[in-house]
Parts: sequence; structure tokens; C-alpha cells
Amino acid sequence: MRILVTGTEGYLGCLLAPELARRGHDVVGLDTGFFKSGWLYRGTDRTVLTLDKDVRSVQAEDLVGFDAIVHMAELSNDPLGDLLGDVTYDVNHKGTLRLATLAKSAGVQRFIHMSSCSVYGVADGVVDESSPINPQTAYADCKALVERDVSALADDAFSPTFMRNATAFGASPRMRFDIVLNNLAGLAHTTGRISMTSDGTPWRPLVHAMDIGKAIRCALEAPRDVVHNEVFNVGSNEQNYQVREIAEQVAAAFPGCVTEFGPPGPDNRSYRVNFDKIHAQLPGFECDWNASRGAEQLARIFSSIDLDAETFTGRGHTRLKQLEYLLRTKQIDAELLWTAAR
Repeated sequence: MRILVTGTEGYLGCLLAPELARRGHDVVGLDTGFFKSGWLYRGTDRTVLTLDKDVRSVQAEDLVGFDAIVHMAELSNDPLGDLLGDVTYDVNHKGTLRLATLAKSAGVQRFIHMSSCSVYGVADGVVDESSPINPQTAYADCKALVERDVSALADDAFSPTFMRNATAFGASPRMRFDIVLNNLAGLAHTTGRISMTSDGTPWRPLVHAMDIGKAIRCALEAPRDVVHNEVFNVGSNEQNYQVREIAEQVAAAFPGCVTEFGPPGPDNRSYRVNFDKIHAQLPGFECDWNASRGAEQLARIFSSIDLDAETFTGRGHTRLKQLEYLLRTKQIDAELLWTAAR
């Protein structure tokens, strides 16, 4: 299968693309390069040809000849959505819909979109793919809008699939420290202390970066009728954690780490997710990782590369800080397009 992966220089994309290539697929990447500087360690034995291009400037002729697109190149978290406002919708909603429309016109048969369990927002009880969604942020709202609008493009020749990932964690050469478990592990390693500003009671589902890649591989290689216009929660029922549990499991991987908790916080997002569908319907998928094993993986890597506080807190591994830097230095404009300063 010839596959275009957008976001190959990102946290997940740099893991996924080489793995697809190892499995015999012809893989091409596409990335605009915002996060090139975020290389933490050598963690893959190969890279794929990556086109230096903003997804918003892709043309239909760029997509001819691909059997599938895995679209990961979106602005990636809630703080970015708060900072950028309408630009988040331009990139994550309109940009993705435009890409899917061009893909369909170019004859691409499969389109896998990285959605998110954050579309559930605040929910009582346990939610599954049939539950009402309740997005609380621009980031989550864009995911919901893409699911609505791209699913309308589905027909006999164009087959979209939507992967509602739980919150990612785990090691990646293009590391991110702005997601919960990775951030807590960085704090544990560099300070020996995890000090929570909340009581840690909200629920979050987690999934390891490698298990997200596994889900995508399974979706690409599954029979078309299994994944056609389907939504899958990506994770496992055992990995619904309260934030307090995540902190405690991370601390256990870093001997001597102290944990502290505060009062209830203002962030009211809390949801538990049912993952039965993906395990029942997607051949070959199961999670190989849990929070404890992921924290131990990070502890080993941080020790081996002698991770320091400056690297942990620097802009290279925090999406918001890096984009603020590019904006401040006028390397990108207010629309997040590269300027002549590049």
C-alpha cells in the first residue's frame, strides 16, 4: 500500500511512518516543520521521505497515486487552541476537510483521521462511540466537526476512519512534555517531586504512542467494510485512570519521588471511555502498554540521555512554547504560515 502520513516530524508520526515502512508499505511523509528542533534521542533506525509542505497548501496532484492517507498534522492540544483561536479551526477543521476532499478527488481510497477522546468532554459514567459528544475546547470541537464533515464524504470509492485516541503517553524521539504522563515523568526525573495543583480526581483514558501506531496499522490493513466510515475509541478499558493514579504510578518508576496534591481544580473535564469496539472489530489490535510500563520506559530513557531541566522545560518539546517562539521571531505569521525569515 502507498501511504501518505502527514505530521511525520511530530510525536506520533515519527514513530508510525518507519513502522509502516518496516511492514512493507511505501510511505511518504508530509510536514511543515514547526517542531524540527524537538529531537530528544535517537529512537528509530530509519526515516521516510518527508515533503516540506503545509497541509493547507497541498494540491490534488500531490495526492495522486496514494492508496491511503493517515492525517496527523493538526495543532495538537488545548493551550494551542486557546492561543490561536480561529487559526485552530482553519488548520484542524477546514484544513482537514480540504485535505479529505482533495484526497477523494485524487482517487485516494482510505483516509484515517486522528480524532480524540476529548470530544466527550465532561461525561457521567462511561462513554462509548455511540454516546453524545460534549467538546469543551477549540481542539476538541474541531475533532468533532471533522468527524461530522469528512464522514459525509464517504462513498463506495472513499472510506474514512476516525480514531478517537485516548491521551497519548510514552517515549518518542520527537518527544512531547505537554501531555500528562510524560510531563509528570519529566518532573519526577528533573525535580524528584510531583506537585499537583489539583486533587487528581478527574478521569483520563491513556494510550501509549506505540499502541496508537498499532491501531492505525490494523485499520489500514483491515478489510474495508470493517473500518468504512467507522469511529473507534483507541485504548483499553484497563487504562482509564484518575490523574492521581497516573501521578502515583509515575512516581513509583522514579525512586525517591515525592507526590503532592492540591484542592479541586478549575478544569472540569473528566470522562471514562469504553474501548470494547476496537478490540472486538479491529483484527489484531490490543494494547501492549500501560501507564506503569510507560513510566518505566521513560525513566530508563531519561537516565540514559541524562535529561536535564533545561531540556525538559524548553520549547523543543512543548508545542505552545515552540509556536510562541516562531511567532515572536516572525518566522511564522499570525496564520502560522512561514515567512521570508525562514
